[in-house]
Amino acid sequence: MTASATPSNRITPFLWFADQAEEAAHLYTSIFANSRIVHVSRFGDGGKEVTGGQPGSVMTVEFELDGQPFVALNGGPLFSFTEAISFKVACRTQEEVDHFWERLSEGGDEAAQQCGWLKDRFGVSWQVVPEVLGRLLGDPNPEKARRATEAMLAMKKLDIAALERAHAGA
Repeated sequence: MTASATPSNRITPFLWFADQAEEAAHLYTSIFANSRIVHVSRFGDGGKEVTGGQPGSVMTVEFELDGQPFVALNGGPLFSFTEAISFKVACRTQEEVDHFWERLSEGGDEAAQQCGWLKDRFGVSWQVVPEVLGRLLGDPNPEKARRATEAMLAMKKLDIAALERAHAGA
């Protein structure tokens, strides 16, 4: 299976990098299980004046993260990532939260870290979130939900045990 559209996976995130598409794809596929580089395409001689890509250099990288297809493009410095788009990583355990947080935030923007959000070294925003967070924040008991929310707002990397203690009022 390639990263192209299939009936079950029609939408593929397309990421515009200045010139780090291949480096980013290799980093991301090293972090997530069941991930791989699917295809690397290179700029040719045609259209060089429009694309700015040097013949033979990487143009796009198709890759999968835990089975989700992505495409990364070396499109030049015209556009950059913002926090308006992020990728959520749902984690079952604190060990998973720690793994994804440490690997994705390495070399990233520490000032952009809050409430489980981080910005990686390429400027891509991620949310590393424990699966229990929705239940804690959405508790029908408003006092429990408030305590969990306040605890989350005080954190950078989310701590499941601390969130659960706050929720319980401990």
